[in-house]
Amino acid sequence: MQNSQTTPSRAYIAIFSMAMMTFLGILNETSVNVTYPILSREFNTSLDVTQWITAGYLLTVTIVMGTTAYLLRQFPARRIHLVCVIIFIAGDVTCALAPNFGVLLAGRLIQAVATGLATPTMFFLILKFIPRQRLATMTGIGGMVISFAPALGPTYGGAIVANWSWRMIFWLLLPFAIISLIGGQLTIQNVPAGNQKSFSWGSLLTLAVALFAVIDAVATMGRQGFSKTFWLLLAGAIVFFACFCYINRHGSAQLFDTAVFHLPTIRLAAICYFALQFINIGISLVIPVYSQYTLHVSSFVAGVILLPGSILGALVSPLAGRLADHRGFALPVVLGACLLVIGASCFAFAQQSLTPWKMMWFFMIERVGFNSAFANTLSNSSTLVADHQVADVNSIFNMTQQFAGALGVGLLTALMAIFQNQGTGSLATRTYQGGQLDFWLLYGLAVLTLVLFIANYTIQRIDELRKG
Repeated sequence: MQNSQTTPSRAYIAIFSMAMMTFLGILNETSVNVTYPILSREFNTSLDVTQWITAGYLLTVTIVMGTTAYLLRQFPARRIHLVCVIIFIAGDVTCALAPNFGVLLAGRLIQAVATGLATPTMFFLILKFIPRQRLATMTGIGGMVISFAPALGPTYGGAIVANWSWRMIFWLLLPFAIISLIGGQLTIQNVPAGNQKSFSWGSLLTLAVALFAVIDAVATMGRQGFSKTFWLLLAGAIVFFACFCYINRHGSAQLFDTAVFHLPTIRLAAICYFALQFINIGISLVIPVYSQYTLHVSSFVAGVILLPGSILGALVSPLAGRLADHRGFALPVVLGACLLVIGASCFAFAQQSLTPWKMMWFFMIERVGFNSAFANTLSNSSTLVADHQVADVNSIFNMTQQFAGALGVGLLTALMAIFQNQGTGSLATRTYQGGQLDFWLLYGLAVLTLVLFIANYTIQRIDELRKG
């Protein structure tokens, strides 16, 4: 990590170019959430099938992120950026021209490869070129991108659908990808350190199968309930994950260094990071779907509900990072977790009286809480390990948050689909019942996250006192 007091403007442009690709990828990730009812009708698919255009996207991003610890040590970030942009454009055009659901899904998965490369590379550039005294602030800006884009996505998608075809969601992103291409290729510079071991294809394959099996099991639950297929997929996921752990630990090569989990603070931080993104992506999906089916608002209004919270969260993220730089990580993170609990409790306890306005205000509270804690959790974790393990922490945590998003989309949609497919009453009533379960699940997870954050910083404080 760079230790000087100043950072060249060239580095900031490089980070901005990579951040733009990250933003485009994540914006694209959630912008189609408001189009679920439209796509289901146009392609004649059920909600639990349609959700794969988001869950599959997130799952692919997760798998690709698992390769970035190796790739960033093996290849220049500039080359990774070039590949990233080319893949994104190819997937974007495929989606825009898709004649059926299968082609649309294929285009989404192609785009997901680009997003999987972009996000860890953005944080890699921040961790490499930004001085320690500014690290939390800049990571906060990176977190702003990650949190603002998924929440802005439904607003963007809703506005497009209200005025044009859903295909315009993809066409309008192309010029910005080209801007990123030019800026990144002119400014991104680094010399990779190289890898002492070869790439672990066995680890990647077993991890990919395990993650896919989990998401497929959740989707199956939405269609069939807790059937034999669900349990078989879940058992298969456990077996393949165990194989991954063994191969990654004892094989001739590693996907990434899991030794970082020997630290209890890293373990707790990873769980909290997972929970934060599960809540973030989950609520960004539930609100548009719930508001359209139950409150009978348009796709545009469903997306706009998220806009004020998205903007406020975007402003809070770098401020929370600056606070962490001056007062330590515990204050903004624990405060953010408290706000997350308050926001989640509003959805759970006030569901009977929910209106678009109330949902907007409740989401704003959650968004401020999320943005206060999210990026600071990664920054804090990167300071707890040795320098050579920072790339591993970066890769693992980015994988964790993407899988959390995929699982959040899959599980929360599945719970809603169970009631839509098997419940009684009108579609609005059945969606209300599924939404109720979703809201309470998110509230319980928010409470657990607060407890684990308090435990994490208590351990860190004890360790500091022992060393001091």
